Amino acid sequence: MSRYALIRHGDYEQLPGVPSALQPYPLTQEGRVEAVRQAKLFGEWLLNEGFKLDKNVHCSTLLRAWETADIYINTILEYFEETPEIHQSAALCERSVGSVANLTTDEIERILALDPRFDTAPQGWKSDSFYKLPFDQAESLSEAGERAARYIIEHAQSPKTITLFFGHGAAFRHAVCHMNVIKLQDIKRLSMHHAHPIVFHESGATTTKLYGDWKLRSGADAVD
Repeated sequence: MSRYALIRHGDYEQLPGVPSALQPYPLTQEGRVEAVRQAKLFGEWLLNEGFKLDKNVHCSTLLRAWETADIYINTILEYFEETPEIHQSAALCERSVGSVANLTTDEIERILALDPRFDTAPQGWKSDSFYKLPFDQAESLSEAGERAARYIIEHAQSPKTITLFFGHGAAFRHAVCHMNVIKLQDIKRLSMHHAHPIVFHESGATTTKLYGDWKLRSGADAVD
């Protein structure tokens, strides 16, 4: 039995027209304010339910995830079982687009067209769960979710406390698909609110959502 919370990072200084992937920018002021607000609401729920948080807090190595984790810790410190520690892991990062990281979608498609070794990317490739760009160290969304799922399963082992994981919407959605929490067809239908926790209780083969809600996606081809 385990309980864990998946928390998408807050709003951040994202480059326009660029896959979120490995962008290194910090939270916006709006993102920091929302993270504090959501942490306080989460703390109220923890108090009402009598839950404590595991001291081991996990986040991706990207700044926006670490900042969100740090804000949460400092806002709801009293709900941790012991003094919290942040553990950063690339396993929780968003899908890598490899050597074309932080280029615009248009530029990535132009590079594909210039290289005779590569096929043109399919329409909607950015949100295709199984498409992988043909560049060094690129991965598909499904592969990113699989590595995130392995990490969550390995570290969400506490039967008494809730373990916090801070990361990214697409990687988390694909992770819980691999964990049989949602179905493949739900991935494009669902998103995650910035800085809002979704808490799950896993017992045997059954996983129950205890807190938080998915965000319904407004665009079929959007990716977090």
